[in-house]
Amino acid sequence: MTHITETDVLIIGSGAAGLSLALELAEHVDNITILSKAALETCNTQYAQGGISAVLSGDDSLASHVEDTLNAGAGLCDAEIVKFTVEQGPERIAWLIEQGVPFTQVNDSEGKPIYHLTKEGGHSHRRVIHAEDATGRAILSTLSDKVKRSPNIHLLEHHIAVDLITGTKLGLSTSRCLGMYVLNLNTGEVNAIQARFVILATGGAGKAYLYTSNPDVATGDGIAMAWRAGCRVANMEFIQFHPTCLYHPDAKSFLISEAVRGEGGRLLLPDGSPFMNQFDPRAELAPRDIVARAIDHEMKRLGCESVFLDMSHKSHDFIIQHFPNIYFHCMEFGFNMGDKPIPVVPAAHYTCGGVITDRNGQTDVEGLYAIGEVAFTGLHGANRMASNSLLECLVFAHTASRDILAQLKEIPPPPALPAWDESRVTDSDEEVVVSHNWEELRRFMWDYVGIVRSTKRLQRAQHRVDLLKSEMSEYYSNFRITNDLIELRNLTLVADLIIRSAKIRRESRGLHYTLDYPKLDSIVQNTILVPEIKKENL
Repeated sequence: MTHITETDVLIIGSGAAGLSLALELAEHVDNITILSKAALETCNTQYAQGGISAVLSGDDSLASHVEDTLNAGAGLCDAEIVKFTVEQGPERIAWLIEQGVPFTQVNDSEGKPIYHLTKEGGHSHRRVIHAEDATGRAILSTLSDKVKRSPNIHLLEHHIAVDLITGTKLGLSTSRCLGMYVLNLNTGEVNAIQARFVILATGGAGKAYLYTSNPDVATGDGIAMAWRAGCRVANMEFIQFHPTCLYHPDAKSFLISEAVRGEGGRLLLPDGSPFMNQFDPRAELAPRDIVARAIDHEMKRLGCESVFLDMSHKSHDFIIQHFPNIYFHCMEFGFNMGDKPIPVVPAAHYTCGGVITDRNGQTDVEGLYAIGEVAFTGLHGANRMASNSLLECLVFAHTASRDILAQLKEIPPPPALPAWDESRVTDSDEEVVVSHNWEELRRFMWDYVGIVRSTKRLQRAQHRVDLLKSEMSEYYSNFRITNDLIELRNLTLVADLIIRSAKIRRESRGLHYTLDYPKLDSIVQNTILVPEIKKENL
């Protein structure tokens, strides 16, 4: 595998945001490096089923998409960012089609092929373009194939970012991001990579919770590294729980797409009775926060392990045509969607807050960008509307590429970076500490900082995370780093940011629902946390 010590652009993450940015830059930049913790295709994008929201039909309008997004965001969306993002949607979809993404087509009334659009929760029109029920996989496959063929893009798979290197951390006069320390998971070596620009496209932090639809790599790395480098974060309390993940001990919270409810799926209690109309007039098509809370409420009220999602009133042909991957995956676990309802539960799904950026993806640290789920742009507010996430990845990858290209010739190569110092650490003989702390963290985050919260629960969570942070700091200082140690260090920090943000918000808004403050506050504001930079964090 190529040993890289310097590059023009270093992209951390290989999902839709990172790959699309790399491809746009590769037309003009000779030396781009993508860092992936596992194989290139292992990321949240791979598991995105529903699709991408964009105004692509004459029956729809940009104004309607904006209004739906603002409504879902419960008063906290940045209206200008929402408008900007929605306006870019059709052009970004056209770019994906140009790349070769095989979106699903149907014939119109005249027999001409058109792109099929589906409808999901929170949307007032059919505006979700998709590739069957595996849109993320189709996008990732298409983009990754092109990335692998590009002579200007270098891949470092099975490498995990350890920490950002800034001028501030090195005691220089500049605060600019200069590169990153990277652990090669194949060799165990830590190397420094210097870069003119560093982009965090690392996704969210679903693995902070016991049950999540996210893959194992979603450990909040980008948010934690940016915080340690001096970046502000915002709205970390807004964790979206997907309402419907398959409930089975071996399914690892397999996601059942929002589009299933969009195409007529009904939520039922164990006795077969519907319940969503008691919580919202939109019933199954209410925004995710409402649906997730309703399911959580009914499960706790009845003491049941799951509720059920019913598509048995639709034909087998209809289900297989619209949701082939979901249908056959459920069959692997013994559930036939065409015959009877399938058991579903909520699971942590999306981190709506993140690293504060401008509309170009630029963070508080010069030369450091954040795009996709890791970033806070103001698009999602207090609740992300379905299928706006991939749209955000594409739009802000595009704006970041233009911003980077406008500056690239003016930015000199960074100075040589100091080697990673392991002179005072040893191999750990207590790996059980990491596995035990990991389990404890995910359990108390689920119990105390989940769908429904309270002041007492948050206080308990804060006490536990403070102890874990202290243990992890000592452990990180004394032992040679591993993949698990890096991820747990980052998850512990991100959990702390989530808890601190949740304690600050004394109201119930969007995804943050607390028993002690069940009403909306008259003052609408974002929760912004500001770090204290310390050189010992290097």
